[in-house]
Amino acid sequence: MKETLVRSLSGLLYILLLVVCLCFEQALIGLFFIFGLVCMGEFLKLIQLKNYIPYFIFIVLFAVFGYWQTVLNTDEGLNEATQILTVISIFVNLFLIKDLFSVKTIPLFETKRFLLTTFYLSSAFVFLILIANYYENYNPQILLGAFILIWVNDSFAYLVGKNFGKQKLFEIISPKKTVEGFLGGLFFSCIASYFIATFTETLGFTSWLILSIIISVFGTLGDLIESKFKRQANVKDSGVIMPGHGGLLDRLDSIIFAAPFIYLFLRILHYVS
Repeated sequence: MKETLVRSLSGLLYILLLVVCLCFEQALIGLFFIFGLVCMGEFLKLIQLKNYIPYFIFIVLFAVFGYWQTVLNTDEGLNEATQILTVISIFVNLFLIKDLFSVKTIPLFETKRFLLTTFYLSSAFVFLILIANYYENYNPQILLGAFILIWVNDSFAYLVGKNFGKQKLFEIISPKKTVEGFLGGLFFSCIASYFIATFTETLGFTSWLILSIIISVFGTLGDLIESKFKRQANVKDSGVIMPGHGGLLDRLDSIIFAAPFIYLFLRILHYVS
């Protein structure tokens, strides 16, 4: 009972902090900067990389894409740089999916460790800021909608899996995840997309429906990939910063992995609409 209460209070504090900061652009940038540094520390422990260069790369990437227009007083070159970052990040994530399904352990030679810290983790927080600035105007409702879909997917995947789950989804990596749970999370995310589209003046229902599928699929893959990193490191959680939940990376692994795919869809939607 006490553990459940601690877990609930910790999760509530995390959600409140995120929602409040979403109301103010600079507060959100500051929050994700702190979140990024914490997640970087947890991830470096998982991949056993004792080096400060990833922190420096994260700070540079975050500063460049977060303040490009403010510092240079122009957005010239920003679009091209963002496209390059998107392509590389998606390729790195696709290789992680390949490693998830095709190898027993994810290869972690030194070059790959730096690629992962840069284009799997650091770039994800850049994309979260870019998603919040869809159409080049700060609009936190889209990013909030993405987080809500993550929370709905995770919650109902757990509830459906616990009560009706029989067939294991990926037993070697995550014994508790089931196919029924995954489908339940996906189904209720699709339902939630209707309400997000209805009560926010952002995207149409079809767009939110597609986003719910993207978030459910890639969010689940992100969770499994982080679980594989933890299994390789022989740890249960990525950290201890959130009582009852583990590390911050444990809470953000889904949105971190899904972020470049969400941003890519929004860019495509912008060009075709």
